[in-house]
Amino acid sequence: MNDFHRALRSLRVWDTELPDFDPATAPPEPLPLFHTWFTAAVAAGQSEPHTPSLATADEDGRPDVRTVMLHDADARGWHFASHATSAKGRQLAARPEAALGFYWPVQGRQVRVRGHVTTGTPEEAHEDLHARTTGALAAALVGRQSEVLDSTGTLAEASTAAWRRAEAEPDAPAPGWTLYLVEPVEVEFFQGDARRRHVRLRYRRTADGWVRELLWP
Repeated sequence: MNDFHRALRSLRVWDTELPDFDPATAPPEPLPLFHTWFTAAVAAGQSEPHTPSLATADEDGRPDVRTVMLHDADARGWHFASHATSAKGRQLAARPEAALGFYWPVQGRQVRVRGHVTTGTPEEAHEDLHARTTGALAAALVGRQSEVLDSTGTLAEASTAAWRRAEAEPDAPAPGWTLYLVEPVEVEFFQGDARRRHVRLRYRRTADGWVRELLWP
């Protein structure tokens, strides 16, 4: 057995006391439960609970995934942002469907969101970006996300110029910066159990509203 396999076999999950979750007490819609679980994850000390995995598909239907930052979750959907010209931006323009996966191991919880993706207005994207840090604005001003880079020196030069502009012009526009919203059609809440009797509660949107369903683990 090599070092990789020894390390892999040594790992355990949920080496902590897991909270109870009674799906009978869940609200009729998923958003309030997401807010409750998110707040609980923060209170429990979960590292970066606001960084879900975002799954999209390219023009050939091949899946793609990366970590993004959650900017909001409200009645309109789950919000994140990126350049429209990035790989994810191009994929969403061609196939406006996506899934988000949150994993909070400190409580043995996952939340999965699937749905149609829409975009906010340019004004909303501008406001969202400029409510964040100088570093976030500088990164947006660099642009060219997902393009081939010839050297780290080129990146350093572009980043330095972007930081200077972000500090001098804190309201500088970032063309192409886009606010995306995942409008959920399914939201699943997974509560891990030490005896592997995991609780899975799925909300599924229908013409008459949300339906709640338990799933086998």
